[in-house]
Amino acid sequence: PFQVVGGKVKKPGKRGRKPAKIDLKAKLERSRQSARECRARKKLRYQYLEELVSSRERAICALREELEMYKQWCMAMDQGKIPSEIKALLTGEEQGKAQQNSTKLAKAAKTETNSSNP
Repeated sequence: PFQVVGGKVKKPGKRGRKPAKIDLKAKLERSRQSARECRARKKLRYQYLEELVSSRERAICALREELEMYKQWCMAMDQGKIPSEIKALLTGEEQGKAQQNSTKLAKAAKTETNSSNP
């Protein structure tokens, strides 16, 4: 009743490992522990997703407010009015350009004086 396959002696019957006598109580406890861990992971995942959704909703609200502000500015400019915020931006840019130009001139003057003195 023995077979020789590839130099190994095989017994007839079922293949694979014979199921060991596993303690039923230990198996049930492992199953319960696994279920507890699964529920905990699921809870954490849902908390993370809820926080993500709420942060995205806040960002959407902020962007909608910003869009509404820009719409108001455009409507005001269509009527020939320049909103004070845009005036402030424009004058701030002009002042910033003037300061950049003055610092460039000062740097150029310093390099000229340094290069002319041997």
